[in-house]
Amino acid sequence: MPAFEGLLPQKHDKIVQVLLFRLCKWHALAKLRLHTETSLKLLGQSLRQPSDQIRKFQSCTCVAFQTVELPNEAAQRQRREVAELQSGQRTKPSRSGPQCKTFNINTYKFHALGDYVGTIRMFGTTDSYTTQVVSVYPLRHLYYIADIHMKRRVNLLIESSRGFMGNQTRKTWSASSLHRSGGIQSSGGSAKP
Repeated sequence: MPAFEGLLPQKHDKIVQVLLFRLCKWHALAKLRLHTETSLKLLGQSLRQPSDQIRKFQSCTCVAFQTVELPNEAAQRQRREVAELQSGQRTKPSRSGPQCKTFNINTYKFHALGDYVGTIRMFGTTDSYTTQVVSVYPLRHLYYIADIHMKRRVNLLIESSRGFMGNQTRKTWSASSLHRSGGIQSSGGSAKP
């Protein structure tokens, strides 16, 4: 991990280097595209080492350094507090300036690391599924495209039958009105006025 080497004092640098190496090892095993029982067993075992190292990082390295909010985080928090004071949701403001921030392992991200092996056994490798919410937009987009193609088809049918109509006024229909009136048949039929 040359990019991180020497950034911290020697004692803390060693803790960070070991932590990064163990997390990279775990991550490489978790992202495999093909798992066997042996690789899943290795993945489960490789989680213990980063877990111990993360606790060591929290209890030794994080305590040695005082960390505070970034300026934009402090400004955003203050704007939110002013809005809450004006709306009456808050009665007194908190102290101004950047507040202390500590490393917190009591989050879902850390908790979920232990579920990887079971999840891979149940659903397959992590590249074969997604937890992303499916949008309705693509379905609407497909309906829009189908409607455009249907209108073009109807206009072509009308243009081709124009020779039979003579010089009469040309009438166009939307695809939805033709479907309602039964003017378009699903087997590639024709338009009826």
